[in-house]
Amino acid sequence: MLLSKSFIPILRNNPSEAKIKSHQLMLRVGMIKQASAGIYSWLPLGFKVMKKIEDIVRQEQNKIGAQEILMPTIQSSEIWKESGRYEDYGEEMLRIKDRQNREMLYGPTNEEQVTEIFRSSLKSYKSLPQLLYHIQWKFRDEIRPRFGIMRGREFYMKDAYSFDVSDEEAFYSYNKFFLSYLRTFKRLSLTAIPMAADTGPIGGNLSHEFIILADTGESKIFTDKRIFDLNSNDTELEKKSLQQMRKKYEQYYSVTDEKFKKEEFEKVVSEENRLITKGIEVGHIFYFGDKYSKAMGASVDLPGGKKDFVKMGSYGIGVSRLVGAIIEAKYDDKNEIMKWPLSVAPYDIALLPMINKNDTSALDKAININKELIKNNIDSLIDDTEENFSSKLKKMNLIGAPYQIIIGKKSDGDLLEFKEIGKETQNLSLTKIIETIKKQKNSN
Repeated sequence: MLLSKSFIPILRNNPSEAKIKSHQLMLRVGMIKQASAGIYSWLPLGFKVMKKIEDIVRQEQNKIGAQEILMPTIQSSEIWKESGRYEDYGEEMLRIKDRQNREMLYGPTNEEQVTEIFRSSLKSYKSLPQLLYHIQWKFRDEIRPRFGIMRGREFYMKDAYSFDVSDEEAFYSYNKFFLSYLRTFKRLSLTAIPMAADTGPIGGNLSHEFIILADTGESKIFTDKRIFDLNSNDTELEKKSLQQMRKKYEQYYSVTDEKFKKEEFEKVVSEENRLITKGIEVGHIFYFGDKYSKAMGASVDLPGGKKDFVKMGSYGIGVSRLVGAIIEAKYDDKNEIMKWPLSVAPYDIALLPMINKNDTSALDKAININKELIKNNIDSLIDDTEENFSSKLKKMNLIGAPYQIIIGKKSDGDLLEFKEIGKETQNLSLTKIIETIKKQKNSN
């Protein structure tokens, strides 16, 4: 892709209204454009990143046996009245009426909708467990939207729901999602720590938030530093190993501020291992038993002719929020360098040919290099403008392709100036460059 033909409206300076790194960068490099307070259009650069995150989230949901569906953004108020949440949810819910004067709402979450789907479709315990998920836009009418897509009113979210015949089976489903989230965030090059959390308006008595550390985070967290040394690579989707995996994390004190108890923290965590800081919530999982199934009559036939209400959990990941969270974790605002993880980068590599009006040989070489990159499924962005090298480099550092090839006077022969963004330049052959990038992509 040629930069001159790309829709990447880069601003010279950070917008004054943006206060945190992710909001500044996303506006500056043209990833998003504000449509109204807390609502944004996603432009090509930002949309590419978000869709790559979505693909990783989907892959990890599929690995645990979750099945994808798609529920509507507009829901009937009737099912929310059944669950008792229609009045309780508060002013964050956008309530509307259609032309028949029926009360509708723009879904802030989907517990009611998915319970209605389940109860009208499945009647026997033999159909359980069921793990269903979808990836869809949500709307919550935040009283004070801020920080760009980190605290917007409209957001793109993966929400999943589990249906089980017993508490024991439901905890197994809960642990599957627990592991799935750890794996998802690792593929995004994020260290997300599961922390015991308040259940809020979702309900129930078991909940974990997945938090990445960031000074700009809105969540205050209290944790044992040793939790950062844990690794769940080898965990299988088997009940015993999943239980052991979750217990391994829960052995260390790690909570959000709603669950914090100072006496307990100081009793179980030694002073040198205490960490009190801020973080960004990137995922939240809940177990709430029969709260919704009982209220809405979602039961199944059991052996012996009895009926019982299914046990449910819900599991959310903020797909659009993760774009901002990765920027908060990876952007070097001092040097104005963004290094996207290769797994979600808008482009794998940037080509920077040194061009002048009288000599297009560097651009011609870049185009030929790009042909080889395309053959190897490597996505590149070519800066075909006539700007000076300093300007080109600054732009590409902001856009954040993990690798760069500089095509100038030092690119004679088979060797090219190749660099990982933010690091020293190497002289490598195109074959070696392709090998390096493909190896890294395969590891993701």
